[in-house]
Amino acid sequence: MRKVINSTYSTLDGFIDNPHEWSLQYSNEETQAYAFAMTTAADALLLSRVTYEGMAQAWPQMGGNPYSDHVNGITKYVVASQPVDTSAWNPTVVIPGDELVSRVAAVKEQEGADILIWGTGRLTDALAAAGLLDEYRIWVCPVIKGKGEPLFREDSAMTLDLLDTTTFTNGAIVLTYRPVTAAS
Repeated sequence: MRKVINSTYSTLDGFIDNPHEWSLQYSNEETQAYAFAMTTAADALLLSRVTYEGMAQAWPQMGGNPYSDHVNGITKYVVASQPVDTSAWNPTVVIPGDELVSRVAAVKEQEGADILIWGTGRLTDALAAAGLLDEYRIWVCPVIKGKGEPLFREDSAMTLDLLDTTTFTNGAIVLTYRPVTAAS
C-alpha cells in the first residue's frame, strides 16, 4: 500500500506561513539531497485547491533539473469543493471535497509510490482523522517568528509516534512522526 506523507516547513515556534521568507536560508546540499530523495520516492502530490492554485502559477515554468522535472511530471491530486483550472499544471486529477476520504483510500490501494502533501491544513487533518495519513515530516528551521499561521489547529489533536530525526549541519531538523491509530 502506498504511503501518504505530509512534508511541511515550520519555524521553531510552530508557524508555517511564508516559508520562502525564512526557510530558504536553510537550503543547502544536505537538505536538498533529503528533499530530492523524499520527492523522487513519490509519484503523486495531494494538494488543497488553494495550495494547488498557488503552485500551478510557478511550477510549470520551472524545469531543467531533476527535482522540478519530477514534480512537474507526477500526478497532482487537487482536492476542491469548487471549480479549479487544471490546464496549467498537468497531469492533474480533481478530487471533490466531499469524496476526499473514499478517493484517497482508493488511490492508496493503487500500485505506485508514495503520495506527498505539501503543507498542513484541513486536508491533512481530515486524512489523519480518517487514518489515511501515514507520516508527518516536519522540517523545523531554527527561526522564531512570534506569530503567524500555526503548524497545527484544534482539529489536528492526536498522539504521534516518533519514527526518525534527521539533523542537518545548518541547524534544520526533520522530525518524522506517524499518527497513532488503533492499528498502529
